[in-house]
Amino acid sequence: MSSIKPPFAVMLVNLGTPDAPTPAAVKKYLAEFLWDRRVVDVARPLWWLILNGIILRTRPRRVAHNYQEVWTDEGSPLLAISKKQRDELQRKLQQELGEKIPVLLAMTYGSPSMEDVGRELRQQGIERVLVLPLYPQFSATTTAAAFDRLAASLKPCPHWPEFRFIRDYHQHPAYIRALAQSVRQSWSEQGRESEKLVMSFHGIPERYAEQGDPYPRHCKKTAELLAKELGLKDSQWLLTFQSRFGREPWLQPYTDATMEQLGKDKLRGLSVICPGFSADCLETLEEIQVENREIFEQAGGQDFTYIPALNDRAEHLQMMVELVLQHSQGW
Repeated sequence: MSSIKPPFAVMLVNLGTPDAPTPAAVKKYLAEFLWDRRVVDVARPLWWLILNGIILRTRPRRVAHNYQEVWTDEGSPLLAISKKQRDELQRKLQQELGEKIPVLLAMTYGSPSMEDVGRELRQQGIERVLVLPLYPQFSATTTAAAFDRLAASLKPCPHWPEFRFIRDYHQHPAYIRALAQSVRQSWSEQGRESEKLVMSFHGIPERYAEQGDPYPRHCKKTAELLAKELGLKDSQWLLTFQSRFGREPWLQPYTDATMEQLGKDKLRGLSVICPGFSADCLETLEEIQVENREIFEQAGGQDFTYIPALNDRAEHLQMMVELVLQHSQGW
């Protein structure tokens, strides 16, 4: 083993996933995820009663069934794809820089945890860490939650490495080009462009945006840049928000309601892309590709196509390389 320490390491961060598609594993994961104040900011005593008295008693079984529908031989799609991103980014950085730059994967909730990654970094003697949350658009519910989790994991540590934290890349040219290339490839495989392109982003409560969360503004910018890159007219694309939870208003228009209306309009030729997800997961593979497809088709629509997340596409990995090189200058 070489005694020469790498100049820095990269920590890729994503949301997380249950360890297994079982009610028990899903319950454990949801308990951690939904207890985060960044995700749900309801007063703790009231939220404890709702979470433990209702949600964790009823939701895990249904969610576990959905996970079973998308689970693979490699496990959770999100984790399996994230591992491929980690390995490929490390390979590309070594090609670019001529030396091994450790790339480690951590999840905000579940495993591998930031504590696990921190111990590995310490064992390697890493003194500088570039944190890359794989959320193109910043939100307090995702990127800031990852920062909080990182800070919490460092509380017991007497010695810290130097950190740099990438906030977002919602309008990075390489990200927009990668999205556009994935759309063009999908349309090429179909043999034609779809009549309408829906860009579906994960939603957040409207109240969060009113309090200053820039997420909807970032989503809108990404959508506009992607439409421009593809040369689309305003009538050819839509921005929507999915995955709402609870009773209060979330960002609109809602994806499921839009799917129903497009179906009623007898649309023939619909493509859906989810630019806010860096890796395919339950929200894309089950919620969009299955649930929203059914809503669209049952309402009368035809020719629904889900365009996969960027995952481990070469253009996506090249974008990550550019981000790392940009934010690690001087190291």
